[in-house]
Amino acid sequence: GIGAEIVAEAVKVLDVFCSTNELSIELEYGDIGGAALDKYGTPLPDQTLSLAKDADAILFGAIGGPQYATYERELRPEQGLLRLRAELGVFANLRPAVMYPQLADASSLKHDVVSKLDIMIVRELTGGIYFGEPRGFGCNSAGVREAYNTMRYDELEIRRICEVAFEIAAKRNGRLCSVDKSNVLEVSELWREVSAGLAGEYPGVQLSHMLVDTAAMQLARQPKQFDVIVTGNLFGDILSDLAAMLTGSIGMLPSASLDQHGKGLYEPVHGSAPDIAGKGLANPLATILSVAMMLRYSLNSNALADRLEVAVGTVLDKGICTADLDMPGARFVRTSELGDEIAKAL
Repeated sequence: GIGAEIVAEAVKVLDVFCSTNELSIELEYGDIGGAALDKYGTPLPDQTLSLAKDADAILFGAIGGPQYATYERELRPEQGLLRLRAELGVFANLRPAVMYPQLADASSLKHDVVSKLDIMIVRELTGGIYFGEPRGFGCNSAGVREAYNTMRYDELEIRRICEVAFEIAAKRNGRLCSVDKSNVLEVSELWREVSAGLAGEYPGVQLSHMLVDTAAMQLARQPKQFDVIVTGNLFGDILSDLAAMLTGSIGMLPSASLDQHGKGLYEPVHGSAPDIAGKGLANPLATILSVAMMLRYSLNSNALADRLEVAVGTVLDKGICTADLDMPGARFVRTSELGDEIAKAL
């Protein structure tokens, strides 16, 4: 899909910092997903996994496409990404939802509801129902076909993701909301117990709890009540996409997935968009903003991250964007042109 196009624009940003001697990095490329399937017959080749394990950070494009829908599940492109996350141990998925003021009118919610919105969703990424065993297909005692998955967390997995969320909240506005479904799920009862037990270690953070259905409603009703949200893999997957649309376009949302040492996998929240691939319509800003997160969390370059985010705002202030951003009076440009404008602003 659009993965190669959007990563190319992110590389322009890195080239700017390297050309001014503010950053010294070596880029290596690996195939994954559909590109790897076509070339090697597997969604995650050994050589790509080896490159990722040896790297200090990984910038990831997008994965998936309708042409692979009939493949066996273990060969589908998405399995390459799931395995990569698991092999790298990137358990903490950070998904900011920030409303750029230039896009406030592009949100489906009223201007005053989303203006100055700034939420961080911390999603547990390597456990829960996506990885729990047993799973599979079978037949019940009446001979009727069934399918089953297992939602499973142990207290150490819950503790480490909640610690990440508490630490982030402590550096922001000191408010953390833990989202679960403890009224019906035992795994959520444990989640709530462990998260509550950590609260005493972070006296500067106010912890609250919310059921996931209520959290979804409140995100659409009054999203600015949240500062940091921490939740499990399934709930985080859904809530982060909901939060993304509050900002006007899913094409604006970056993400970081970190291991216990701060090494990260960085990717835009959106998918591979095969319907617009190769047409120059893709919005590269989510990938470019993922580079800002990479600079901040893995490469210890906070100043460069700040400058990159300012550059994105500068270009939006000029009304320059791709067509997915419904900005009044905007000048719509192609994918590569928007990348050029960000580089020029830097």
